[in-house]
Amino acid sequence: MTALTPEDIKSIAASGEGYNAEFKFKIPAKLKELSQEVCAFANSGGGYLFIGVDDLGNVAGATVDNTRRSDVQDAIRHISPVIQVEMYPVDVDGKTVWVIAVPSGKDKPYVLSGAIYVREGSNTQKLTSADEMRHFFQSNNRIYFDAVACSQFDIIEELDRKNFKQFLLESSISGNISTQQILNNLQVFDESGVIKNGGVLFFGQQPEKYFHQAIVRCVRFKGTTKVHIIDDKKYGGPLYQQYLQAEAWIKDKLEVAYIIEGMGPRKEVWEIPLTVFKEAIINALSHRDYYERGAGTMIEIYDDRVEISNPGGLLMGVKKEFGKKSMTRNPLIFGLFTRMHLVEQVASGIPRMRDEMREAGLPEPVFSTEGGFFSVEFKRLQKNDIVNSDDDIVKSDNDTVNFENDTVKSENDPINLDDDPINSEDDPINLNNDPVNLEGDPINLENDTVNLENDTVKSEDDTVKSKNDTVKSEDDTVKSKNDTVKKDSDIEDDILKLITENEGLLAPKLSKQTGKSIITIKRYLAKLKESGKIEFRGAPKTGGYYVKKNG
Repeated sequence: MTALTPEDIKSIAASGEGYNAEFKFKIPAKLKELSQEVCAFANSGGGYLFIGVDDLGNVAGATVDNTRRSDVQDAIRHISPVIQVEMYPVDVDGKTVWVIAVPSGKDKPYVLSGAIYVREGSNTQKLTSADEMRHFFQSNNRIYFDAVACSQFDIIEELDRKNFKQFLLESSISGNISTQQILNNLQVFDESGVIKNGGVLFFGQQPEKYFHQAIVRCVRFKGTTKVHIIDDKKYGGPLYQQYLQAEAWIKDKLEVAYIIEGMGPRKEVWEIPLTVFKEAIINALSHRDYYERGAGTMIEIYDDRVEISNPGGLLMGVKKEFGKKSMTRNPLIFGLFTRMHLVEQVASGIPRMRDEMREAGLPEPVFSTEGGFFSVEFKRLQKNDIVNSDDDIVKSDNDTVNFENDTVKSENDPINLDDDPINSEDDPINLNNDPVNLEGDPINLENDTVNLENDTVKSEDDTVKSKNDTVKSEDDTVKSKNDTVKKDSDIEDDILKLITENEGLLAPKLSKQTGKSIITIKRYLAKLKESGKIEFRGAPKTGGYYVKKNG
């Protein structure tokens, strides 16, 4: 492996931990922790351990004397078969960072104390069950689809720059680093410098140009069978954009009520919690079998249910512990979604979907792995259903909400970002002036456009229009079409109130509490900062927003 330079280390540290990078503030007291990481890298795609870099990516430096260095090397020798690694110091602005470079092993599996360790996203996992180990042996010689090189792709001409800007923002990666260096750090190129399929799928303008199966098809059926199609959309482009557009399409088809509780802000109550769709769509895009060219990711809405499916059933290693263990066919893609905080914790998505449905008073999702597909089904409420929840929303024959012809357009729909000028000195990304470069080729971000003309999420046949519908629940009322849309000042007040009550909040938490997208929340945070109402305290990754005290 090529020796890293100080600039390489600073760049990787700024990008954060990932599938190929692990940070250690110092050599741990239990050296087995280091050897476990080395074993996992050797069993996966290789990577680097950095000693002297903390979890937040701050270069602190570390002292490693000859005795301690020898101890580390002895601990690594306990891995069988022997894996050759390099350990060397690099001076980074006067601070010594020790690098342990681990290649992807050619003699997998590598075993430490009788156990096999692998990388899953930015984490190291120990394979414990026979099924997990059997799957590992079966896939040992398999090449992951997202790791195969795509030589036809022209990174300079075909990079979706607007999508790349969003990725940097959501991943908290500094825009001051060149695009080429960021992509190198993300391991989207192979050893020959050719971009991998995973890089094309995540950052290319039209991945479906190379992989026709890499689309999401969204279909609304009339009734409960596949006989009559009301709406049919196909979404291509980068995987993150596919997720956003698919989620927006779902929101356009579902029922939503606006509940006012006392003097507080109104609350959006969707017939099915939106969180479960985020989990299901990200799972489908991350774990689907892209080698299967005859099928794509499907989202189907019927009168009584929503189904999301993708080609590729459960991997052998997780069948017996479904919902507890996580393994992916596409580690590069999964790792990139993890960096964007769209995957909160490995193997947490299935339990979270179950919890969300239960809390909403709905049946748990139904999972199926038949016919080489993985699918999840979410039941919709019927008109005669009675729902008792914490919000005391009751639907009955005489007290109904009719959304059959409703049009729901979410003001925080995150597809069009042309009016989202996010520029916060505490967000370590200033994209308006970002000199993004690819091998010296300047990219003019100001002229970037995203043409979504043919990717609309509004259907004349699926419009929503609520007239005199009401939901009666003690003092709760429903805002209908004739009610005024919430003003910007009201949203700012809501955010300010949340920060006042819970100081130190960050955009992701505010997004979850308000139901607004992270990008929308950041826009309002920037406005509140400019008006002097709030301030950001602490480091970008660990700090938070506080109400600014006068004087």
